[in-house]
Amino acid sequence: MPHNIPLALLGGLTADEFLRDYWQQKPLLVRNAIEDFESPISPDELAGLALEEEVESRLILEKGVEPYELRRGPFVEEDFQELPKSHWTLLVQAVDQFVPEVAELLEQFRFLPSWRIDDVMISYATYGGGVGPHYDNYDVFLLQGMGQRRWRVGQLCDSTSPLMQHSDLRILNDFNGSDDWVLNPGDMLYLPPRLAHFGTADSDDCMTYSVGFRAPSAAEVLTHFTDFLAQHLPDEERYSDAACKPAEDPSEIDGESLERLKALLDKHMQDKGALLTWFGQFMTEPRYPELVEGEDIDEDQLLDALEEGAVLVRNPSARLAWAERDDDLVIFVSGLSRGMPVELRDFLKLVCTADCLHAENLLDWIEFDDARLLLVELLKQGSLEFADDE
Repeated sequence: MPHNIPLALLGGLTADEFLRDYWQQKPLLVRNAIEDFESPISPDELAGLALEEEVESRLILEKGVEPYELRRGPFVEEDFQELPKSHWTLLVQAVDQFVPEVAELLEQFRFLPSWRIDDVMISYATYGGGVGPHYDNYDVFLLQGMGQRRWRVGQLCDSTSPLMQHSDLRILNDFNGSDDWVLNPGDMLYLPPRLAHFGTADSDDCMTYSVGFRAPSAAEVLTHFTDFLAQHLPDEERYSDAACKPAEDPSEIDGESLERLKALLDKHMQDKGALLTWFGQFMTEPRYPELVEGEDIDEDQLLDALEEGAVLVRNPSARLAWAERDDDLVIFVSGLSRGMPVELRDFLKLVCTADCLHAENLLDWIEFDDARLLLVELLKQGSLEFADDE
């Protein structure tokens, strides 16, 4: 997507202007971000998803057994029949992985790395429903899908911001609202990380689409990366102090000892190749790995299927990305990685971004052994599937 073209989604800003002036800095309200927007999923269909075992869902009742009572799905139909007439919210995660029409909305956000996008959460609320004043540690675009929602935006927060005493939710104890907007269908509000916000339904049948982004914390990076490194280090690689000087005080941990320890850590922590491999695998891990299931197929079967007009599509739960690594390339697929030759750069771009793969757009690549092998592996692993199997 060209970065210097004004985008209706961003209120006429170019991607460059938005990233320079707003991204992770300040909110942006866009009226009519998607013209004539109609929600591709109805409230009843959203509630139906919340009945499914594999779907993550929550109900929040503002006036339940405690303020903002949280109930977790999967639910049964009777759960919805017993709800009050107002002041409750249904939240369903990763709807894009179950409803293709919702997944299509993500095409609007391709000015940002696809591996940064987490999911599309949809909330349905009756009048007055909301999840309380809170903040997120990641960027979010809030697209109004149905009805009206009032958004109030407040102060910047952090881990020291006081929270209400609540068994499940992180609701701010103090909310200092500064801006107040009512969003109609097609309107969108971008919020940077850590900005307090408070949304409440201004009408019955209020639906909001939340496009969230993956932002691993420093604690997650350190924990997961060091675990990744540890899996590949031999047991004999240990702290060493060869040629050290006699200890002046045997109970002291001196500066030279600490420098030797730091050198041992730096040797691996500064390994950019290992960092790239871990990061690519970590950022492409699927939210629901159990939904990424493949089929047994070989190269001959794949080629025959393509010749007969078969179409390959990405599993909605799969995540793909690619990168340069020293003298070759690497593709990351649903938490796994595989090295690829540099001459297949455009092929990797095609696999990661194309809506579908077929004999025509694979014509220039199917003769490469590595390309055929990758397609077979992705089918076996489940990140690619035949369109007829959807």
